[in-house]
Amino acid sequence: MTLPTYTPYDGSSQPFTIGLLPLDIGRWIEPDGDLPRYLGEKQLLLETRRHEIFVAEEGTDAAQQECLDLLLSYLCEAHPDLYQRNGSLVEVVGKGVDLSNPSLPPLLKAGSLVADDLVIIRRKDNGWHLVAAHVSFPSSWSLHEKFGKPMQAIHADVPGFGEGTRNAALITRIFDNLQVAQPVERMNWSVNATSDLFLPLSKHRRPPQAEAFTLAERFARVERQTLRKLPVSGDIVFTIRVYVDPIAAIVHHPKAGELAASFAAQLEALDEQQTAYKGLTLQKAELVAKLRMLARELSPA
Repeated sequence: MTLPTYTPYDGSSQPFTIGLLPLDIGRWIEPDGDLPRYLGEKQLLLETRRHEIFVAEEGTDAAQQECLDLLLSYLCEAHPDLYQRNGSLVEVVGKGVDLSNPSLPPLLKAGSLVADDLVIIRRKDNGWHLVAAHVSFPSSWSLHEKFGKPMQAIHADVPGFGEGTRNAALITRIFDNLQVAQPVERMNWSVNATSDLFLPLSKHRRPPQAEAFTLAERFARVERQTLRKLPVSGDIVFTIRVYVDPIAAIVHHPKAGELAASFAAQLEALDEQQTAYKGLTLQKAELVAKLRMLARELSPA
């Protein structure tokens, strides 16, 4: 097991809050050693389930191309060891992405370059809508269920974020005021019984997990999300990078005992509705108990 890249369950990112922070543009995309594996899975999904991972409204081609151009410029400048462009061909970790391929819309090409999922959000009369997306690694949601909807509808089943809530209004205000020169980021986390990256089925539709388990059999799924405004179209690019680690991997953390204790506290603080949304109704108590035990074992005597 390797050390988790991000651990927002340490209390630094409170569940069911917006939690946006300013982002240094130099850290917009963070490719790592898992890039080949993620790109390989994206390619397989593109070949076998394209209709499930890509959507686009008419009239979004220019914004898709703007996203691709911005992403390419950033990657070649910030990560020249991983990305080299030669005309219409982009070399990524030894493989080529043909930018001239007419069968691939610009956003599909863009998503084929990075481990992150990419979503384009556009302002309309009744709010910001999901108008195009290349999402290979959804965290228990269906892209087609969200496509074309405004943010308040997309977040309708998220406790405290549905239409008419303060958070829904705040998200619209944040999107309206987002500046080209100042992208933002946030973290999100969930717990799953699988390490699969492609999880299109809502937790509410999956059978509840009630059987005995170990912390090596439960996985912390962390999302690093960024929002960046496109300078020409005014649309917003929403990126989602997924990290999946067995919860047991926190034993390798320099402050493993503290991390286990804070993870337990974060879970314990979830109310009934929040627990159900995360699909943890039948697992929360046992997860908390195991994390508390781990914290005691790892804490100095």
